Amino acid sequence: MQVGTGKMKDTSRRRLVIGLAFFLLAWLGLWLRAGWVQVVKGPQYSELARRQHLSAEFERGRRGNILDRNGVVLAKSIPIESVYTRPLEIPDAWQTAQVLAPILDEPVKELARKLRAKKNFVWLSRQIDDRAASRIRQKKLPGIHLVPEYARLYPNGHVAGPLIGFVGLDGEGLEGLERSFDGELVGRTAEIVLARDASGRKLYLDAEGREMDIDGRDVRLTIDVQVQAEAESALARAVTQYGATWGGCLVIDVPSGDILAWASYPFFNPNVYRGKSPSRWRNRLALDIIEPGSTLKPFLIAAVLQEGLRRPADPIFCENGRWRLHSNIIRDTHAYGELSVTDVLSFSSNIGSAKLGLELGAERFWNYMNALGFGRPTGLPLSAESRGLIRPSAQWNEIDTASASFGQGVGVTVLQLAQAYLVLAADGQDRRLRLAQTSVSPQAEPRQVFSPEVAKAVRAMLVRAVEQGTGKSAQIPGVSVGGKTGTAQKASPEGGYGSGYSSSFAGLVPGDNPRYLVVAVLDEPTKEQYYGGLVAAPVVRDVAIKTLAYYGILPDEVLAAAAAMSLATPVGGPAADGRVMLVSKPLSADTVPDLRGMELRRAVEILARSGRIPQIIGDGSVVAKQLPAAGKPWPALGDDSFTVWLSQARES
Repeated sequence: MQVGTGKMKDTSRRRLVIGLAFFLLAWLGLWLRAGWVQVVKGPQYSELARRQHLSAEFERGRRGNILDRNGVVLAKSIPIESVYTRPLEIPDAWQTAQVLAPILDEPVKELARKLRAKKNFVWLSRQIDDRAASRIRQKKLPGIHLVPEYARLYPNGHVAGPLIGFVGLDGEGLEGLERSFDGELVGRTAEIVLARDASGRKLYLDAEGREMDIDGRDVRLTIDVQVQAEAESALARAVTQYGATWGGCLVIDVPSGDILAWASYPFFNPNVYRGKSPSRWRNRLALDIIEPGSTLKPFLIAAVLQEGLRRPADPIFCENGRWRLHSNIIRDTHAYGELSVTDVLSFSSNIGSAKLGLELGAERFWNYMNALGFGRPTGLPLSAESRGLIRPSAQWNEIDTASASFGQGVGVTVLQLAQAYLVLAADGQDRRLRLAQTSVSPQAEPRQVFSPEVAKAVRAMLVRAVEQGTGKSAQIPGVSVGGKTGTAQKASPEGGYGSGYSSSFAGLVPGDNPRYLVVAVLDEPTKEQYYGGLVAAPVVRDVAIKTLAYYGILPDEVLAAAAAMSLATPVGGPAADGRVMLVSKPLSADTVPDLRGMELRRAVEILARSGRIPQIIGDGSVVAKQLPAAGKPWPALGDDSFTVWLSQARES
């Protein structure tokens, strides 16, 4: 019995050792396997798992908005989808192409070629409509992906079109402010990582689904869309009436130098730039060179006074309207005899100006013109700007000096002309123009080009020119207006001067202490008249009246007269009692106005004046529906729930 018991114990011990050894080997094997999986094969399996649950996609940031000074949207980006392919993920390129061809309206062969490309990414179609995107989404084709992008929309159509410019398909600025501010406006492209659950549903890694802020920054201009619209309307009427090839108008707030309106006609709508001639979107106010004609005379007079060569009352003999200088004949429109320096400017005598220019001398005159900004860019944030055309004074002879004295033989832009008049309006100070309220470098201490006394004396002459001289068409009853006409014969391509004229007027309102500067130019008017005092001065008058009315500083009696003459623009139609609602009148503080049937730009202006910016849905230029409805309480300030829907209508 004892022997048998010993054998059983030995057997049990062996079994225990064998079992322990088995478990030790199994445990060691598991550790080795785990080590193999985690250490040797770990990176490979981790990548497979990541690919199964995570996907890399790219997203384009929204391009920043362009806003007017009151926050009215001049350019915005709206969401839209584009379709691309990752060819390496496509099992059958030909079959996939056959499915996509009718949706994208593309040839099957061309799509198949793209789908077979040896690339990881290929665009198939950019900015497709919602219906096409929905059909592609329903097909669930392997390797075919939709990506959100942004299309550029200009809600106000042609308003400030040549100034704003437009963008290309990839969202890059191609012309105008879209180009010059592209670095600030452009949205970046970033790759984002999306997590997926077991069902393949996307789980964004953060609330926005992106790892960084990729949206572009907004740019706020000094432009006031209301003043801009009025300037464009007045300009369009004048260009049409006188058959001019084009017209331009600038409105400037004198104390700040802010450009309130940058108007050009014919209009250009950046929403439909494709297929248009580059001449339609050319920013002529900054690029086209014109001879300023008599609008240059105030700067000559100011330089003569500044140098102490003459006083305003000093007489000048104007040769009874005809003066021979060497082999050239200089003429006046009237046979003036003796005129004072003041009247040389008021009655725009070329002979008197030529004599003053010769007294001043070419070098001093050129130095003043350079100090005023002629012959060099203004420095505004524009994609392109002309320097003008002014030869060095060393190349001037007496005829050149005399001609330049009444604005011929020199070339300037309308923008440079406005910059120079701003100096006179700002008491002789070299005040810089401003076009954008963002990204503006601090201005250096302004220089004094003319003394305040000289600037004031010249402004008094400009008031006299409107009251008694060539600028009578710019008069506004009850408001002092100063200004100068310009009628310059245009140079001919064959040499000399042709039959065309450039007609201009620069006006200061009020004339004695200017608040606004308005400059208007019409190129080659062919109907009825071509003199600046008859063609361009009425444009300045109309724009000045509407600007004063809009800002609520037009005298009551003038405001009433303007309404009777239909010079003030209604904003929302007649009131219940038939009175015209002027833009200077406040809106109801309690209820929402009826915007239906109203031009979009007018509706946006009304809402902006109340401190609200609407969400805009649809294409077109007329408000078809609104939320909240008319008569409802205003939404709270900052509430973005105000929405307007648009319908198609003719372009104004």
